[in-house]
Amino acid sequence: MNLLARLYANLGQALAAGALRTPLDPPNGGVWLAAWAAVCLTIGLTLWLVGGYHAAFIALNTAAGPHPQWVWAWLTALGGDLAPFALGLFFARRYPRVFWALVLGGVVAVAYSRGLKPLFDTLRPPAVLPPDSFNLIGPALRKLSFPSGHSVTAGLFCGVFVYYARHWEARTLWVLLALLVGLSRVAVGVHWPVDVAFGLGGGVLSAWIGARLAARFSAGATHPATHLTLVTLCAGCAIVLIVQAAEDPLAQPLLVTLGCSALAYALASYVIWPLSCCLKPAGARL
Repeated sequence: MNLLARLYANLGQALAAGALRTPLDPPNGGVWLAAWAAVCLTIGLTLWLVGGYHAAFIALNTAAGPHPQWVWAWLTALGGDLAPFALGLFFARRYPRVFWALVLGGVVAVAYSRGLKPLFDTLRPPAVLPPDSFNLIGPALRKLSFPSGHSVTAGLFCGVFVYYARHWEARTLWVLLALLVGLSRVAVGVHWPVDVAFGLGGGVLSAWIGARLAARFSAGATHPATHLTLVTLCAGCAIVLIVQAAEDPLAQPLLVTLGCSALAYALASYVIWPLSCCLKPAGARL
């Protein structure tokens, strides 16, 4: 068997073993996501009906003001389109089912976010409020406010981990992280709280759909060629993340570190370590 065939077989074995680490239908995973999505959508609808589309923005934006700008910039950077898939390189090989659910859920999340934004075409805070009436961190985005795409991404990424997590403490931490990323969009002054609530809710629902699709089409998680294609795309996301990091000076250290670390980890996981195993004499691999 030549080297490439051995590497391919090694990956197939690793993916099969990794899939066994994650159940198809984790206990209470769906219940957590359903409850979380329901709370987010209820809050968003209540804010909209009771206080209007702009409800609670000034209060939350002002409350976030005393905290360092880099904190909100880093949190909001985690909700970008590229960051979650760059992060996927850290767990794709060991937890291929989680990675597969993230990818499938990502397709749903993109359809939700990109479909609603032009449909509603709502104005963001910088296009509505006087510049000196709120805190603005970063560029003054003006259009396509509903829903918050960063919140959708946070709900998707954290929702997938909430679904597969084994302990309620871990699930709670993932929910809190997604909430902070969502709130950061209000803190930096480019989204209304209603946008965030519906963004998180939509992202969480996308995570649930992704997890169910991953269970229904489970072979995709352990098919080496499919997996390698998706990992290559995620590596591309990490590279673009590094290249574009200069556009966000406050978050640049985080984005560059994240992108470089993800690429280095992927190189070790998919090239260096498998090569070291495959190049050992047969007796040494036993």
